[in-house]
Amino acid sequence: MGNVHVLDHPLIQHKLTHIRDKNTGTKEFRELVDEVAMLMAFEITRNLPLAETKIETPVMETKAHVLAGKKIGLIPILRAGLGMVDGMLKLIPAARVGHVGLYRDPETLQPVEYYIKLPSDISERELIVIDPMLATGGSANDAIHSLKKRGAKQIRLMCLVGAPEGVELIKKEHPDVDIYLAALDDGLDEHAYITPGLGDAGDRLFGTK
Repeated sequence: MGNVHVLDHPLIQHKLTHIRDKNTGTKEFRELVDEVAMLMAFEITRNLPLAETKIETPVMETKAHVLAGKKIGLIPILRAGLGMVDGMLKLIPAARVGHVGLYRDPETLQPVEYYIKLPSDISERELIVIDPMLATGGSANDAIHSLKKRGAKQIRLMCLVGAPEGVELIKKEHPDVDIYLAALDDGLDEHAYITPGLGDAGDRLFGTK
């Protein structure tokens, strides 16, 4: 069953406070998101399996550990998810990166993929879907469906802030997907913005309105 993990590390919480602050400018916002993504990657990879190997230190031969098991794939949801990729790659530089771009058709309300480019071996990778905001959960839900349709078997979802509505949708539609958040917020306002939230992550990352 998918679980919800709120990563309450003091450094994550401290930096998230500055990310939320409306007076934080684009440059600092981008740097903070990058840093929090790296700290979240540290937490999310805590249980990766290890294998034993032998190495020579300058002093002697010794047993040591290296990562084993499935390789990682990072899948940012365009466009705001891009702001969290570099921070994660600093810790897991061997990860492959795929991209998913979606929008909802205003007439049918059905998800439309306008861009998707994935590693060829996604069925063999542990995928981390990345989006700063989990509001209604619509985009993440559609992205996860897209990945499963293409053979993905192990998926986690990583967001800065989530609303209970989005969390419930993912738990209902994808009970096998673990959700990692820096904060679980109160809910959504009438415009489907997370409250207290941090505004529009894409606009604040890229300096657009």
